[in-house]
Amino acid sequence: METGSAERSWCVVVPHHPTGARVARHRLADELVDVVPPALLADLVAVLAELVGNAIRHADPLPGGVVRVAWRLRAGADGPSVQLRVTDGGSASGPLMRPSDPDSVDGRGLHIVSGLASRWGVERDGLGQSVWAEFDPTGSPRADLVAAG
Repeated sequence: METGSAERSWCVVVPHHPTGARVARHRLADELVDVVPPALLADLVAVLAELVGNAIRHADPLPGGVVRVAWRLRAGADGPSVQLRVTDGGSASGPLMRPSDPDSVDGRGLHIVSGLASRWGVERDGLGQSVWAEFDPTGSPRADLVAAG
């Protein structure tokens, strides 16, 4: 893994179309492959796929028919922390975690986000909404499971 600057950030716009999710996943993976541990990278890619997929399926695009995807990486003594942020044009109801049963075809996206990220949330402004997810080396649900197991 590379060691370098204490903070790195990145922002890109992708089409409000299923190809946008693929572009976002590949860009994130290419940018962070040599910077974060492989298990964290897998979690980041999975959560980004969910957030961009939800933006495409459930929200309006930003002007120009796009979704904005950003990440910020901060180096720390315990390991890197990463924030992902997906901004879209918003929706009438906003992102909601809904109950799903094992036979449901969909409805698990935010459960996946909640299970992998240390925390997540939604911010709204006059242009739309941003859904963000943070990954902290000491606050990860996965780290808690490993420590307890």
